[in-house]
Amino acid sequence: MVQSQGKPSTPVLPGPMHEDIAQPKDGPSDSSNAASNATTQLTLTGPQDLLNRTKGHDPPGRASFDSLSSDLGRPSLSTEGNRSVFSLAQNYRVGNSSESLDTAYSADLTLPPIQLPPIQHLPHHNQDSDSDEDTDQDQIAAQQAEEGSIIVDSDDLGTDDGYGSDTNTTASTSLADSVREFIYENGRRYHRFREGMYNFPNDDVEQQREDMKHQMVKLLCGKLFFAPLDRPQQVLDIGTGTGIWAIEMADEFVGAEVLGVDLSPHQPDWVPPNVKFMIDDVESPWLHPSNHFDYIHSRHTVMAIKDWPRLMRRAQEPGGWFEMQEVYHFPISVNDSMPPNHPIARYWSLINEGLERLGVDFHAVAGGKLANKMRDAGFVNVTERVLQIPIGTWPKNRILKTVGLYWRTILLDGIQAIALGPLTRGLGWSHSDVEMLLMEVRRAYKDNSCLLYMPFHIIYGQKPA
Repeated sequence: MVQSQGKPSTPVLPGPMHEDIAQPKDGPSDSSNAASNATTQLTLTGPQDLLNRTKGHDPPGRASFDSLSSDLGRPSLSTEGNRSVFSLAQNYRVGNSSESLDTAYSADLTLPPIQLPPIQHLPHHNQDSDSDEDTDQDQIAAQQAEEGSIIVDSDDLGTDDGYGSDTNTTASTSLADSVREFIYENGRRYHRFREGMYNFPNDDVEQQREDMKHQMVKLLCGKLFFAPLDRPQQVLDIGTGTGIWAIEMADEFVGAEVLGVDLSPHQPDWVPPNVKFMIDDVESPWLHPSNHFDYIHSRHTVMAIKDWPRLMRRAQEPGGWFEMQEVYHFPISVNDSMPPNHPIARYWSLINEGLERLGVDFHAVAGGKLANKMRDAGFVNVTERVLQIPIGTWPKNRILKTVGLYWRTILLDGIQAIALGPLTRGLGWSHSDVEMLLMEVRRAYKDNSCLLYMPFHIIYGQKPA
């Protein structure tokens, strides 16, 4: 405890004092007498005066002073039980002299126990309830997406600008220069290896968009796969892209060997030890023997594969699973308010027409066609599940609202990348014609009133034992 009487502050010393220290006129108070260590107030003119007055006095709890750095600047107090340590650095004037004594000192002071008021408990934040709520939201989102019963958020049906994206680069593996060669069209970069097999760019902006697609699917589905796997040993990821699915799959099944195959070398250098990447065309003859892979995964490859039955008959171990996760790239309106000449409908119709001329069935997943091809290839236990991917923020469920924001951002970021190849290569459009089309499509994507979505098909089947 410290009392002020001008300058300097007056520490209170515990225990019996030197005989030349006077008691207060009124004597100690009752409360002071009741204390286990009586205290007496002492007025000092500075630290040297205090040292002189306490010289030779060594009772329990005596105040001791040390010479400390003078730049401490302000008092501080630390407490252990009812024993406190007081430290002070202050400038003192010696009498009427202009000389300044800049001294820092400390004292051990015995204080009465501090009586604290009762603790007022704040309302407890139940983290378990938040976790349960998140789980409920996930389950409701998955149920609404699969049943086609997405609840509309009536407060979010206007125009929504969303948010933009940056253009961070991604790392890629170290390969021969010949594999790293690219071609450039209309300001975008395309693969040169097996040129023309894939009609979309592979530059860094596009790879970032592919990673966002992966995160969107994980948020929608809550898992990497749907096939009932039991400790797979050899996993193949067709069209691995940046390798993000293969890496996460390898982390989940540490005993499996995961191989990612793609036409472009843009996979990372640092990967789990059970992941490998290969630059190859999956529709060319395979280097692996028959019956090698017990799980084959393909996602977002419907715009690239030309011969699905042949691919399905490739190296698959008896009892192994083949799974495809593909989007039907044509918008559907929940409230049937999208006219046939809607800019987004016209855009996707032109994309499909251009890819058809390039030999690609862009709508191969529609109408159960891929599931039927899988059955024709001899697979059993074929299952198809369809989830709705909202375009925009019109769903009320917060998970589906985020999924819709992701998907619209993905489509807007890739609006040029998706259109250039099919329209310039397939339909013979000029670059300027494509850009004119994209202007009105961009505006249309920001309108939530049509309640648009795209079906997401998950098809998996098992090769007979």
